[in-house]
Amino acid sequence: MKILILCNKSPYPPKEGGPIAMNAIIDGLYQAGHQVKVLAINSNKYSIDVDDLPKSYRQKTNIETVYIDLSIKLMDAFFNLFTGKSYHVERFISKDFEKKLIEILEADDYDIVQFEMLYMSPYIDLIRKYSKAKVVLRSHNIEHLIWERVAGISKNPLKKIYLKHLAKTLKNYELKMLNQYDGIATITKKDGETMKELGCQIPQIDIPFGIDLSTLKENPGIEAEFPSLFHLGAMNWMPNEEGIKWFLSEVWPMVNKELPDLKLYLAGRHMPDWICNTTLPNIEVTGEVDDAFEFMYSKAIEIVPLFSGSGIRIKIIEGMAAEKAVISTSIGAEGIKVESGKNIIIANTPETFAEAIKTLVSDKEHCKTLGENARKLIEKDHDNKKLIHRLENFYQEIMTNK
Repeated sequence: MKILILCNKSPYPPKEGGPIAMNAIIDGLYQAGHQVKVLAINSNKYSIDVDDLPKSYRQKTNIETVYIDLSIKLMDAFFNLFTGKSYHVERFISKDFEKKLIEILEADDYDIVQFEMLYMSPYIDLIRKYSKAKVVLRSHNIEHLIWERVAGISKNPLKKIYLKHLAKTLKNYELKMLNQYDGIATITKKDGETMKELGCQIPQIDIPFGIDLSTLKENPGIEAEFPSLFHLGAMNWMPNEEGIKWFLSEVWPMVNKELPDLKLYLAGRHMPDWICNTTLPNIEVTGEVDDAFEFMYSKAIEIVPLFSGSGIRIKIIEGMAAEKAVISTSIGAEGIKVESGKNIIIANTPETFAEAIKTLVSDKEHCKTLGENARKLIEKDHDNKKLIHRLENFYQEIMTNK
């Protein structure tokens, strides 16, 4: 098959959740023998130079990018209050992107055009006009649900009102688009069920985030610092920042009081100043790391405190694949078939989160068992080769539908 993949940001380098998930699909399809072409948005928020990408990646994806300024403009954001349109979506509409997309569609015929995330959907009419390809939405999240949850936990009254507006207009757009594709591949079964409840009537499949386990060895020989805690995630994603803010204010004081020598390492892109300048004891701000797995292997216990968001948490799956003991919330672990106490620990309050940390810190063998069970779960449910085979079959199914 010839597959055109439209991305809201470059899938390479795969250094945060979205690009990692996109790259797993792209690489899996290529390895399965399909021709893949990538057109991605380059922006002030996430920018790459195509010429700096590995030659092998450029050859297998023929990747091209178009720059769009995605910065939030206060006047535009204000006047959007009176339009009824989704400000999230409107920012992704670009004449330059339309021009490049037309050029690509006129130059070649595709069997599938895959949208990576809802925000690429404004281009669906253009694809229908210039191509006979089937259009698939690769849904990473129920997008409006993220913003409903963020609004729900916001304590600033004005911010809460505006976030609710963003969530409402985004939901309206998401609902309007729900049956405009030829198929939807959600990243979790739960997201698929939610879409059906919202009125989705087109073919669906759930394809969770997959890992090429053949390239990820179980025991790379790196000695983990025990005990230690770590969090790895891009901080320009609001749910991550809100979760760490909650952890540092509500959980860390209790943990530090009883375990004064325990360190917490915070790694990831776009660390805000309030984290970098923290005076809280035993917080090590690592920032962006060159090799996520090397970093994870060097630490003992992963924390993922999330109270908003949707879809699936890439870093939990990667941590489990690396045999790490993981503590997360119910929302954080959504979409992964975990069992608390067996392959993860679920904790939703400051007290239970702190207690989980104390339990694992005092029992190295329990950490080891959790990690081993976590790896088994990933081998069963998140092997990328198996998932790509299911996606191929789904493509074939919708291609036969008239």
